[in-house]
Amino acid sequence: MKTLLLFVFISIASYSFGQYQFSGKVNAQLKEGKVYLSTIEDYRKISGVYSEQILNMTLPDSLGNFSFTGDNLPQENKMYRIHLDTCSDEEQSINHFTGHCANSKEVVFIANNTDTLSFPFSFDNEMFCRILSNNDKAELFLKIDSLKHEMRFAFGTYRSEANRSLNTKKWFTILQEYGKTLQEPLAELYIYSFLSDRTNDLHEYYLEDVKVNPYYENLRVRLQEKYPESSYTKQYEAELEADEFLVNRNKGIPWWIYFLGGFALFSVLGNFYFIGKWKQLQKTSKNVETLSKQEQKVMELILEDKSNKEIADALFISVSTVKTHINNIYKKLNISSREELKNLYIS
Repeated sequence: MKTLLLFVFISIASYSFGQYQFSGKVNAQLKEGKVYLSTIEDYRKISGVYSEQILNMTLPDSLGNFSFTGDNLPQENKMYRIHLDTCSDEEQSINHFTGHCANSKEVVFIANNTDTLSFPFSFDNEMFCRILSNNDKAELFLKIDSLKHEMRFAFGTYRSEANRSLNTKKWFTILQEYGKTLQEPLAELYIYSFLSDRTNDLHEYYLEDVKVNPYYENLRVRLQEKYPESSYTKQYEAELEADEFLVNRNKGIPWWIYFLGGFALFSVLGNFYFIGKWKQLQKTSKNVETLSKQEQKVMELILEDKSNKEIADALFISVSTVKTHINNIYKKLNISSREELKNLYIS
């Protein structure tokens, strides 16, 4: 009887608090890499790996298996990413700042704190191409990616302006309608982030579509109903409001008004910029005079793109001493990186 009660208690506790488990396997080429689990708070940062989004990191075992387990995720669905790359620690500090790293793989999915997900290899041993889960929304992004692939193929068939115009209108409708059938606003948001991407060739059409298509307002309503307090909803509302203001403001205003306004703004900012640069140069030249002879030598070698070790070898000092000189240079010049030093010197 006690055993039965203990089992019931554990079952209830597990159900009440929930626990997620995301597991998979990596291929041999990436087995030496690191695997990151990240939460995507900003849907403009869906692809890549960003330090502020990382929840956990693990290493694959000798067979390439990895797993993330815990109970610290929200109960409602959110966007998550599992990212794997083989960057060194030094490369990660640079590349993860911009969100990308060579020789990497990632998968983006929908999940919550009670989900169990696995990422099996596809039939041709490709990783992150399938998701098995108790959450029927988990694999929606992969399905959308498949549709986007068909879209790219359609655009590439005939590279004429007529074909581009025809396909743009057609695929906007296809993707938006498909998103609605999935009955998951996060999936629609995934589509929206692609169609409205400012770096995308489709962005010009998107701005025109915002003027006349009620889809975007309806998506706002669906997000507010299902995820009223979500950061995704607030971000979407702010972006849509800004885009609607932009397209409505452009109606009926002569182009030369913007040209004159832009030219005037450019002139004012240019004056501030050059005055600021002149003052900065005056201050910098005085600060350079406070550097010791050894610090000036170190600075010159930095400007020649020498590494700490190369500087140490050239000056017959230790790497630790080089770092001390560099810290002193940064303090005296009121900077914090080699890049800032180069910009100051070049200026």
